[in-house]
Parts: sequence; C-alpha cells; structure tokens
Amino acid sequence: MKNRKKHWLWNIVIVLTLMVVVIAFMAHYKNWIKIENNQFKILSGVYYKTINFTDVNAVEMVEKIPSLERINGFSVSETEKGIFKDSVYNTDVYIFVDKLSKHKVKVTYKDSLQLFFNVSDSLETEKLYTVFSNKLDSLSSIK
Repeated sequence: MKNRKKHWLWNIVIVLTLMVVVIAFMAHYKNWIKIENNQFKILSGVYYKTINFTDVNAVEMVEKIPSLERINGFSVSETEKGIFKDSVYNTDVYIFVDKLSKHKVKVTYKDSLQLFFNVSDSLETEKLYTVFSNKLDSLSSIK
C-alpha cells in the first residue's frame, strides 16, 4: 500500500515538472511585440521592456551584436535573450533575439541605453524597423 502512494507522488512531481518546462518553453520561444500609440513593448518569458518613442535617440539595422557580458539571460542555438552589460558605457543592454544569423534592430534610447531585437521572420523584422523609423521621423518633425 505504501508503495502505491509513493508512485502517485512521483507521478505528480513528474507531471508538474513537465508542465513548468512546457510553459517556460512557450513563453520564451518567440518575442511578443506590441506597438501602441507612443510605446514599444517587447516580452519574452520573464524578460519585458517598454520604451517610449519619445525616449528613442536612434534606430538602425545591424548584422552583429557587440560582445557583451551576460548578467541574466540565456543563449540556445540561434536564440539569445536577457540582460547584458556593456563594458564601454557600463550600462544594461536588453537583447531579444530569435535568430542570431539574421539582422537585428538596434534601438538606442535615453542617450546611451541599448536594446537589440529581431523575430524569426526577417521580413517582419524589417517591417518593425520601418515602423520604428517612421515613428521617429514623425516625432522629430513635430519638434
């Protein structure tokens, strides 16, 4: 009788562990991006960043991410996400990259802070870059 109870306990532990792993994978497998009136929001698992377009200084497409020190995050195959440290400016750099081999959008905001992102589809990344550029152009024409 005791043996059966132990099996149930282990079954529950295994099922709960698998559920946590599946939820973590689903949360991180892609970048969730939302552009509202004056804000850009990006979410991937536990990493979340909101940037006001008025705080953005520059946006550009880059091929490579500079070499940075990882503070909190992960790299798996073509995916790199998390918070990294820039040794030159001693600032945090947010990285939300689904495909390292594809072009990335580099956003510089609040003078020296940086965010790099892309999505799996390179055309979607270019579309997001265009939206960012247009928002910046429209804001600079207002000033």
